[in-house]
Amino acid sequence: MFFNSETFLWFLLAFTLLYYLVRKNLSQRNLLILGASYLFYGWWDWRFLFLLLGSSLVDYYIGLRVKETKDPGSRKKLVAISLLVNLGALGIFKYLDFFIGSFQTVLQTVGVQTNLPLLEVILPVGISFYTFQSLSYTLDVYRNKVEPTKDIVAFLAYVSFFPQLVAGPIERASNLLPQFLSERKVTKMGFESGLWLVIWGMFKKVVLADNFGLLSDMIYGPHAVDGAIVVLATIAFGMQIYCDFSGYSDIARGLASMMGFHLMVNFNLPYFATSPSDFWRRWHISLSTWFRDYLYIPLGGNRGKAGSIMRNLLITMLVAGLWHGAGWNFVLWGLWHGVMLCLFQATALDKKIPSFVGWFLTMVVVFYGWLMFRAQSLDHIFQLTSNIFVLNFPVWIGSYVLNLAVFTLPLLAMQIWQYRTQTIYPMLPHRTWLKAGLMSVCIFLITVFWNPAGSPFIYFQF
Repeated sequence: MFFNSETFLWFLLAFTLLYYLVRKNLSQRNLLILGASYLFYGWWDWRFLFLLLGSSLVDYYIGLRVKETKDPGSRKKLVAISLLVNLGALGIFKYLDFFIGSFQTVLQTVGVQTNLPLLEVILPVGISFYTFQSLSYTLDVYRNKVEPTKDIVAFLAYVSFFPQLVAGPIERASNLLPQFLSERKVTKMGFESGLWLVIWGMFKKVVLADNFGLLSDMIYGPHAVDGAIVVLATIAFGMQIYCDFSGYSDIARGLASMMGFHLMVNFNLPYFATSPSDFWRRWHISLSTWFRDYLYIPLGGNRGKAGSIMRNLLITMLVAGLWHGAGWNFVLWGLWHGVMLCLFQATALDKKIPSFVGWFLTMVVVFYGWLMFRAQSLDHIFQLTSNIFVLNFPVWIGSYVLNLAVFTLPLLAMQIWQYRTQTIYPMLPHRTWLKAGLMSVCIFLITVFWNPAGSPFIYFQF
């Protein structure tokens, strides 16, 4: 069930009516959210509900046991069980076939022929997101950063909250769980800002991302293409993945706000970043802070010598790359960002050059990374990289540039407005006619480009 599908609109209408009917009963609201979330998730494949429920129950009971247990060794064993269950499920469903296939390839290079069986299972939607959300609860209880809850309905609803279940933001228990345990009020400002986020997020997905996708798909096939087109198609993909992913996050945050919840900001103008580290402070913030708190800092973080810091950065970004997908192109993408983070940190380059130069270099790093991300294999990366330097210009490049510009301009205009006002809601302080007019234009264009069946969000496959 996609946000941008007709099915979801009917689902949301029915849920909203019921939600406001039980607005005076917190337990009934949580139970309704839990049921709706499981229906939402089970719409893809009901069998994976058992995986979602299983990992949630494990972390719920381990959280209680960790709090009750005083022996440090026993507490560590309990956390190890949580790690094994969550990361084990992620490893089996997402990475097992990848590692088996890679192992077979290595053996074949040394002349050993094997035919190891592959699991060939469907990747459960959102598993990379909800396992990290559930696991962070156990880790935070172990660190005494949050108190475990005995309200099992609230906890299950926290893990499976349908607006952000399948593509984030990856919420921490310290932020989201208490909101299930206390009365929630929908304010006028909360509803209005939430409505705008839903409309703007849907606009970014339906009008911008899907059309950027058509432009990038024209090029990112198996065939060689000219350098100028590779560059333009990579820019189109960079726009697509940003509008698609941040669009989902906006819709998720907007829906939550209209229910009285507050979710964290997941994107903060990442294409305005002036260094790689600045980019990662702005892009997929819930994931980058997750890796910072649960991997980078435990490895040593910024403590120690320069070599240790670079090692910690490289390990963290390699794991982050692998998190995005079971493919060597994602590993290389993570390594690329890790190396660039180390380079900028070691040279303090962003402090020595003008902001505009830092921005330009950062965008080169980021968008070449998107080439790796979008490519279909390592060979495809090398092919596209070599093609960048082939300076042929096909006759149809003008129409390609025009289409790219048409869909970039509304995004650029809004981002500049947001940057200058330092808010993601730049229109809210203005008069009602301006807000209504802007929303109406967005809704009109959404209906023009609307696909009733809905097109998948890119991050559903990660």
